[in-house]
Amino acid sequence: MPADTTAPARPEPPAPAPPARRRTSTRALAVLGALLLLLAAVLLSLAIGSRSLPVSVVVDALRHDDGSTAASVVWDVRVPRTLAGITAGAALGVAGALIQALTRNPLADPGLLGVNAGAATGVVLSLTVLGVTSLWASVWFAMAGAVVAGLLVYALASGGRGGATPERLALSGAVIAAVFTGVGQTLMLLDAQALDELRFWSVGSLARAGGDTLTTITPFVVVGLVLALGLVRPLNAMALGDDAARSLGAQLHRTRFLGLLAVTLLCGAATSAVGPLVFVGLAVPHIARIIAGADQRWTVPLSLLLAPALLLFADVLGRVAVRPDELDAGVVTAVVGAPVFIALVRHRRAVAS
Repeated sequence: MPADTTAPARPEPPAPAPPARRRTSTRALAVLGALLLLLAAVLLSLAIGSRSLPVSVVVDALRHDDGSTAASVVWDVRVPRTLAGITAGAALGVAGALIQALTRNPLADPGLLGVNAGAATGVVLSLTVLGVTSLWASVWFAMAGAVVAGLLVYALASGGRGGATPERLALSGAVIAAVFTGVGQTLMLLDAQALDELRFWSVGSLARAGGDTLTTITPFVVVGLVLALGLVRPLNAMALGDDAARSLGAQLHRTRFLGLLAVTLLCGAATSAVGPLVFVGLAVPHIARIIAGADQRWTVPLSLLLAPALLLFADVLGRVAVRPDELDAGVVTAVVGAPVFIALVRHRRAVAS
């Protein structure tokens, strides 16, 4: 009989993963990478300063506070400073992502809605009118100013037909920011002592945020982050336009009010503690969208992780750039952030998102 020359059937190649599944895996890896980047920034922040410490010494000091000089440096100086960077960075990054989604403006930043100006004016009033010099006490006035500014913006934007549309929110924020900035600058010019006190705070720095300040702002930041994470789905719907969002069941007025409340809490807390830091809330959401697309379910968590990492790296760079002196983190983010942001806005995907 002739031999059977029929070739064995080749096994079918495995089916490629669906595009949606591959996209989710890529985004999950991006979140993991952002978390590792934040951990690296935390270690550098704890190890590098006017007196640099090996990472092993930092880890030992964190595990056992034996009262040594290294342990005192880590616990008394660098841990509060690092926690301030994590808290303020997360607040500004998420606030920036929310503002850009609420206003549908990729160039919006935490100062667009007037919250930063309101917080700064609250600090000025506490110094000039009440003579408050304690940083812990001024935090409450800054939060009050931020809340007042946020309420005024929403009230102004909600008047008339259509309610608080993205365009009205942006325009109302610009008006309120200009008013509060003018009031604050006038008060500073009339009071030389207040001008001198605010000269350092207005630059933006992590060095002056102590444990009391962090204890005060943390509840506001936590509430703001919870609100932000709860708004990611309606914000995705609103990105399709108001009519499409309504057809998908999104409550536009509720979403905008809660979003503005979250931005007010986050920006007010961060600004009151470390000053008005620029480019963090503006550039980080762009980076998150380049990595993960315009889906707010991924943009917000990525911004939450990338912004504190960026802020801590800027703070570390400021410590070593002009040794034995230091550059404030606000100066570093402004100098380094400007060319980075220019590159981002030229990136087609960043602008298109």
